[in-house]
Amino acid sequence: MLRKDSFRGAQTPDTTDRSTRIIAGTEISGDLTSDANILLEGQVNGNVSCAGRVIIGTSGKINGNLVCANAEIEGAMEGQLMVENLLVLRETARIKGDIQTMKLHIEEGAFFEGACVMRAGVSTQKLDMEAAFND
Repeated sequence: MLRKDSFRGAQTPDTTDRSTRIIAGTEISGDLTSDANILLEGQVNGNVSCAGRVIIGTSGKINGNLVCANAEIEGAMEGQLMVENLLVLRETARIKGDIQTMKLHIEEGAFFEGACVMRAGVSTQKLDMEAAFND
């Protein structure tokens, strides 16, 4: 289960030098929660919650839901994405799932299958995983 308390409005997580790196060849089964930025080059089979920025590299993959402040995806994702601010889908991105974000940038060549809801301000209340991603 992912946490709402990862999102503290007064913080600016993207400006921190703290980050979690999951290298290629690493596979995590279970939910991942981080207050620091995440660089994912491996695979996560579970939900990911991050108070900062999530970058899914070209070899990275998430099979589960993603909730974060900002995201840049070059790899694959299967599940729902809830991004508080900016979501960037690079040309190598492969997304299967619904998106909710405030800003969206899709490069030519990116694959996206699902629905997208653009909001004028995704409130942190919406980022409560209990309410957002009921199974």
